Amino acid sequence: MAVEVARELRLPLDILVVRKVSLPQEPELALGAVASGGAVALNRDLLERLGVGEEDLAPVIARERKHVEALDQSLRGSHPRLDLRRRTALVVDDGLATGATMRAAVAALQRAGAERVIGAVPVGAAATCREVARHADQMICLETPEPFYAVGEWYQEFPQVSDEEARRYLAASWQAVAKAG
Repeated sequence: MAVEVARELRLPLDILVVRKVSLPQEPELALGAVASGGAVALNRDLLERLGVGEEDLAPVIARERKHVEALDQSLRGSHPRLDLRRRTALVVDDGLATGATMRAAVAALQRAGAERVIGAVPVGAAATCREVARHADQMICLETPEPFYAVGEWYQEFPQVSDEEARRYLAASWQAVAKAG
């Protein structure tokens, strides 16, 4: 998604690694998310309903932070992060279910000094789009179908982008920016 949006808008592409925080017994249930740079977003309502305290998640968050930073370094190599100070950052994802990953991404971009942060997804749960809009400067959700169960159900094909594919996309974008330079 982000590659196509960056290409269409002629914007530089960069990576922001975000991982779900979940309990081992419920790996698909996003209790929160961790992003590059250490930003964390927790689904506090869900934590409260499940009786899970932040202290219960501390080891999971620490493990995910390490994984996020290692993957960020692996994908980025020696290429520096974009300087976002006094700039608008557009963060694109394939969709919003719980919103934890987008909220963590927004927080990470704000911490990095972005003047404005805009989130954009093709599809998302309406309530989640409204919730994330409270954290971002703008949230674009093209479709908010009801009922909404999972992002993948709105795609004919929903393959994961491999690390190698991500490296190729990033390298091509960084090369194009350098040429335009």
